[in-house]
Amino acid sequence: MNWKSIAAAAAAVAMCGVAAADTLSGTVSGGKGAAVVYINAIAGKTFEAPAKHVAMDQKGLKFQPHVVVAQVGQTVDFMNGDKVQHNIFWPAISGNKKMSHNMGTWPTGEVRSFKYDQPGVVPLLCNVHPEMSGYIIVSPTPYFAEADADGNYKIENVPAGQYTVTAWREGMKVQSKPVTVAGAGKLDFSMSK
Repeated sequence: MNWKSIAAAAAAVAMCGVAAADTLSGTVSGGKGAAVVYINAIAGKTFEAPAKHVAMDQKGLKFQPHVVVAQVGQTVDFMNGDKVQHNIFWPAISGNKKMSHNMGTWPTGEVRSFKYDQPGVVPLLCNVHPEMSGYIIVSPTPYFAEADADGNYKIENVPAGQYTVTAWREGMKVQSKPVTVAGAGKLDFSMSK
């Protein structure tokens, strides 16, 4: 084997290591409102949570935004932007009542934080104002996207591989599907109650 062959082989191996990141996109149909799509845990991989906190305000007697996405290990800052006291609690995370929590009640301008160490759907409620509701979707990976008003989503920089992808939409059953991502992948979800 000559030096040119060795150099060509090394270049080919190096190019494989820096292959372009792949994209997964599709549509979430059925139901109305916000939808979130995320890639479930990837065997043998852990992901450092972003240091930047996610913000959830209580303003106009509503959780704003109504839905936010955080990654496992990320902290959510809960604010009270109203001129009345608010409370935040969740009765469960993805139906697990052992993971319920009550943040308490606090006045205008105060911020309380919580770090989510488990993936799942966190339904937010307020003891003071029972008509209020919101959601935090805690993704096990950094590969997630919120769908737009037409239900279109796009997850970028996905490593090639086989994954289970989950879609959530308020009031609908959570749905998971397998997918192989190699280049530009497409996966649609049709949600039902």
